[in-house]
Order: sequence, then C-alpha cells, then structure tokens
Amino acid sequence: MTNNIDNSYLDFIQDLKKKIISAKSKAILSANRLMIELYFDIGKGIVTKQELLGWGKSIVEQMSKDLIDEFGERSGYSTQNLWYMRQFYLAYINKSNLQQLVGEIPWGQNILIFSKCKDTKEQEYYIKNTIEYGWNRNLLLHHIKTNLFKRDKLDIQANNFSATLPSELSEIATDIVKSEYNLEFLSISKNTHEREVEKSLVENIKKFILELGYGFSFIGNQYKLSLEENEYYIDLLFFHRKLNSLVAIELKVGKFKPEYAGKMNFYLNILNDKVKMPHENPAIGIILCTDKTGIEVEYALQNINQAMGVSTYTIKETLPDELRNALPTKEELEEKIKNRIGEIK
Repeated sequence: MTNNIDNSYLDFIQDLKKKIISAKSKAILSANRLMIELYFDIGKGIVTKQELLGWGKSIVEQMSKDLIDEFGERSGYSTQNLWYMRQFYLAYINKSNLQQLVGEIPWGQNILIFSKCKDTKEQEYYIKNTIEYGWNRNLLLHHIKTNLFKRDKLDIQANNFSATLPSELSEIATDIVKSEYNLEFLSISKNTHEREVEKSLVENIKKFILELGYGFSFIGNQYKLSLEENEYYIDLLFFHRKLNSLVAIELKVGKFKPEYAGKMNFYLNILNDKVKMPHENPAIGIILCTDKTGIEVEYALQNINQAMGVSTYTIKETLPDELRNALPTKEELEEKIKNRIGEIK
C-alpha cells in the first residue's frame, strides 16, 4: 500500500469503529428501554390482579417460580425483583413525564431512586443526573445518602458565572458547583485549622472527588504560583473535564468574608495568565466556608471579573480530647453493665 492508501484506510477503519460503537450503544439503550417498559407492565399486571382478584404474596412467589423455570435463574424474575416491579409501577403510575425518562437508566439505578426517593422532583433530579453524568449505582447511592438533591438546590445564585462566563460554560459551572458539600467523612472538629482540613481532604482525596462530582481530576495541594519574586499557594487545584478548566479551591474555617473573593480573583488571574493552556477555558474558583450570607456574597462578587462561586461545607464533629478521655471506653462500659446485672441478680 502507498502512504495515501494507508492513510485512507486508517481514516476508514477509525470511522467504522466509531459507527460500530455508536450502534452498539444505541442497541444497549434500546434493549434497556424495552426491558424497563416490560418491568413496568409486569408491575401493572401484578397490581391490577391483586386489586381485582385479591391475590396475595404467595401468587408473586408462584409467578417467580414459573418464570424462572421458563427463562432461567438469571432472567431477573426473582420474587424480590417482581416486588420491585410492582413498586416501580406504583411509584410512576401518575407521572407520565418520569415514565419517559426511566427507560434511559439501568434497572439497578431505577430501584435506588424509586425505593429511596418519594418526592417527584427529587426522583426527577436523580434520574436526569444519572442520564447526564452516567452515575453508577455506588455513586448514585452516595448522592442520595448525602442528600445531594436538597444541597444542590440551596442558594444556587452564590456565584458570578453568568456574568463572567459564556452561557454554555456558565450553565455547566452552575451545575457542577454545589451550594453545600458534605465532608462528614473527615470527622474533624469545626475549630480545626484550615491547613488541617486541607491535609485531611488530601488524605481522603478519593472521597472528596466523589463528593465534588463527575469530571474532577486532582492536580495538587498548596499549588505554587510565582509572580516576580513572590510566591503564592492555592489550597487545592483540580481540572474539570467537561468544563475543560482548572478549578481552584480555597478552604476557609468560619464564615465567608468579602476579602476572600479578592484573593481568589488574584489567584485566578495568575492561573489564567501563567498556568492555563491555550486550548483550555478560563479557570474557575470555589471558596469553601462553613457559613455564608447570601447578600454578602452577592456584593462581594459584584465587580469580580473572574468566575467563582462560594459554597459551604458540613463536617461531622469529633469530641475534644478532654471530653473523649472523660468518657468510659466500650470495654469499661460493658464491664460496668455486667457488674450491674450481677448486683441485680
């Protein structure tokens, strides 16, 4: 083959691979949608027969046995799964808008949403985000357990993205920056110094990235910025794939102060001038505090020219050493209980 033929063939085979992958993805999605529709119909059938004929639990067990005999153990017709189908139907019977969406996500994710979320808006939130971000079961369960729906909807205007970013980037940034982050996995005191919070986050970086959400990659902590003879350090620096942007995070113990915005603006100016690659979008900043006042944040960000948001975080406090030492250990407590029981006998 000549070089031209070689190049032509390589282009052809790459295009063919893309078409095959696309076709397979569509086939999987189509198969999933059909299966979800079938499960909804089975659930409807169970509910209808129970209402009309008074069928009890035993009939579902018999259904499971007959279907498994016909289609095999791994066919998805266990007694538990049939009850899930019934619950699935009842959850969405009067929600036609959600009936259109549930076929876009796997059955396992559907089970988590309809079994743990009863509010329609909450169900819609998790379904749509699972579709958009491809959340697997573990990630979805994490977001449900940490109440991401409520945290994501609080004080969503604590940023200046609409004023500093193109509309498309502004929407993405607004979606990925939460109003509140759950850092209870740190188990530290609220009075802990900022550097200790940072150290603990780095030690638990996988959990922190899980809380940040899809698309974040960790670059480093205490990231050095040089300006002439001076050096400055960003607490945490990430890169976000969908934004195609650097994301700087500054940690603050205590309530938000307006001067934090000026400092972050300074850091972002340097990042955009000296660190950002030509093909990347402007960096954004997230100031993490334990508390904030909406109107104060609004005024602080009013004339800031770099994109940033202000979020809060919650932690699960540990007992101070003096209190922890004053309490009996598990073994001491068990011994006291045994002694007390002996006295009663």
